[in-house]
Amino acid sequence: MVVGYHRGRERAETLVAQLRGKGHAAAAIALDDVAGHEALAQSLQSDFGKLDLLVNSAGYTQRVPHADLETMDPALFNEILSANVGGPFSVTRSLLPLLRRSGDGLVVNVSSVSAFTGSGSNLAYCAAKAALDTLTMSLARAFGPQVRFLSVSPAAVDTDFVSGRSREELQQKAAQTPLGRVVTPDDVARAVVACATHLKTATGTRIVIDGGHTL
Repeated sequence: MVVGYHRGRERAETLVAQLRGKGHAAAAIALDDVAGHEALAQSLQSDFGKLDLLVNSAGYTQRVPHADLETMDPALFNEILSANVGGPFSVTRSLLPLLRRSGDGLVVNVSSVSAFTGSGSNLAYCAAKAALDTLTMSLARAFGPQVRFLSVSPAAVDTDFVSGRSREELQQKAAQTPLGRVVTPDDVARAVVACATHLKTATGTRIVIDGGHTL
């Protein structure tokens, strides 16, 4: 297993140290570094010869009210799109030959309910996740049966991904859902594992894990 990171080298290395078995590593992967994505593919080819599973979970956002188009200028809009859909596309494109070599490859894109509700941290983030879901569908159609593509779509997850979002805010929103609980990182991880181990006939679709948020 290779754990990618941008600025979180220490966290990535700590995670690698906790993994069972040998041969695991941490690798710096910047979302906008196309040459770096190609270099990663070459390294994986040399070390493993194939790739069974790619999880695109990196991204970036910030809180901007949807009506605040002064703050959400074209530069920021494009920056958020590039991070949340351009980066995953570039990584997937570079690693696709290795995934096809697996014969049972899988790409899981960590998306969001923002993709189909239009409600989220800002306009660009919603648009980026919608684009990521559509990309997932298109790639699934183009590269099956050798590679499957799935989106895992949580509601707000209990992390510090959105600056300024408090635990209390998450709990208040979760209390209004049928299950009444906040989505955790473990919930997302279990959904990703299920995509690989159990949902063998699923491709090009969303796995929504939102506690009923969108009902």
